[in-house]
Amino acid sequence: MILNVSGRTDIVAFYTPWFMNRYYDGYVDVRNPFNYNFVSRIYFDDVDLIVFCTKNPLPIIDYLDKIDKPILFHITLTPYKDDIEPNVYRKDKIIEGIKKISSIIGIDNVYVRYDPIFLSDKYNFDYHKRAFARMCFLLSFYVKNIIFSFIDDYKNVRRNRYILNMKPIKESDFKEIGMAFSLIALKYGMTVQSCFEDESLVKYGFKSDVCLSVELAFKLTGKVFKKWKARKCGCVEMVDIGVYNSCMNLCKYCYANYDENKVFSNVKMHDVNSSLLIGHLEENDIIKIRKG
Repeated sequence: MILNVSGRTDIVAFYTPWFMNRYYDGYVDVRNPFNYNFVSRIYFDDVDLIVFCTKNPLPIIDYLDKIDKPILFHITLTPYKDDIEPNVYRKDKIIEGIKKISSIIGIDNVYVRYDPIFLSDKYNFDYHKRAFARMCFLLSFYVKNIIFSFIDDYKNVRRNRYILNMKPIKESDFKEIGMAFSLIALKYGMTVQSCFEDESLVKYGFKSDVCLSVELAFKLTGKVFKKWKARKCGCVEMVDIGVYNSCMNLCKYCYANYDENKVFSNVKMHDVNSSLLIGHLEENDIIKIRKG
């Protein structure tokens, strides 16, 4: 089993003490987001790989030597300010954290996500180009792989459209971004790829790959995992232990937060000693052990 920690919320940034409590106890409980009383129990003995997806890896760095599982990091590093990412931690500190993690687990196990890209008067092409070049310069010798995606039409994006103030991305924009970013990455010995984007950037120098391929999963675990049936992206199947509407980064483009009032109420229900990320087990819950 491959554990995703997490695409639904930033567990590393805000809930690392809880995660480590679950790891020490040997299991974690996860509510089905579509069936409240159905709970999956996952034993860490059944976990082959942990994929940490976060915008702030700093809280977990000191615990990495306590985790005896293969680890892959996907660290999102974008150039937006607090008008777009109100609670994301200082980017300079995150860059230092990425360097430290790369030194601990190896450069091949650290991916940076420049994700998502959108264009506006403030965050225009020149802004992104300068920001990306500086990021690559600072992370050269610590990161080899960078994943891109473009902003999608999520409910939260539509709600925050006046804050984002996005401009439509034209074919000429894709070409300009693809060619410029490919050359910058090449200069610093890095590769760039997008995962399941409508607009392919391969013709502009991007690598054709997915976020977690069958080949990479085998390299990290020695096991063959099937591709994700529920998604068409080509990634292997992962089990997410997060909860929607519980991330305090509060990014205006987020797909996992779509009700900020719910975010604050969920955070109040978090108990670092609970087996669940949010709330506690209830009398009517049906718990089933998940093996994969």
